[in-house]
Amino acid sequence: MTEQRKELQLPQGTVRYREAGEGKPIVFVHGYLVDGRLWDGVVDRLSDRFRCIAPDWPIAAHQVAMNPDADLTPPGIAQLISDFLAKLELEDVTIVGNDSGGAMSQVLVTTHPERIGRLVLTNCDTHENFPPGMFKFMPPLAKLPGGMFLLSAPFRIEAVARHAFAPFAKTKIPDELIASWMAPAKTDSAVLRDAAKVTAGMNKRYTLAAAEKLRGSQLPILLTWAPGDKYFPISYAERLAGEAGIAKLVQIPDAKTFVSLDQPQRLAEEIAEFATSA
Repeated sequence: MTEQRKELQLPQGTVRYREAGEGKPIVFVHGYLVDGRLWDGVVDRLSDRFRCIAPDWPIAAHQVAMNPDADLTPPGIAQLISDFLAKLELEDVTIVGNDSGGAMSQVLVTTHPERIGRLVLTNCDTHENFPPGMFKFMPPLAKLPGGMFLLSAPFRIEAVARHAFAPFAKTKIPDELIASWMAPAKTDSAVLRDAAKVTAGMNKRYTLAAAEKLRGSQLPILLTWAPGDKYFPISYAERLAGEAGIAKLVQIPDAKTFVSLDQPQRLAEEIAEFATSA
């Protein structure tokens, strides 16, 4: 397998990404406070057949801050992803989203569908569950002066950060990976500014609007969902699958929110089959 780590200059700023393999393009969209490494196990299992691209999107753990005027609301992130696809001249892309990145992916495919052939969603925000229940206090606080600093303060303690990530995966997430996800916003005030924008922009109106546009849509959608997730109940996946025109729901047991960490082989198999289907 050949792998390249690259940077792309976009109007909103610099996006770093990992690219591996050749073939039909698969672009991964991680969620809040993580980066493209969330997908490493899946990329490793797909890059012998596909062109896998796993960017570090500016969703609060990115190492290079965006331009000060960058729009990092869900529509802004969707525009950024669309610009990224266009800059690389990608066509018939399979988008794979998780967590809040799944919300951004739904906004993307319903506002900038031109380069997208398929959508895969693992456990993620949908409908009114954006952000999930216990996190709904965060956007209003992030809008206040100094609010994001207050939100991030507990995570400056490494043990607290590790504890906060524990419910999202059955697999133990390496301590050094969590520390590296936390580091940018702890050490770079511009990244913290970006994190505040992302957090403040989370709102169910975006996912509800996307779900309405997906109603009866002919975009092929695969929902690969770990059942029993307390943040992203499978009932939301069932609802989205029932509303969309061409959607399939596959349960991936023995996993939590970060399905790509817990079951990379199974997830890769489902993506590969779906990405090559007619």
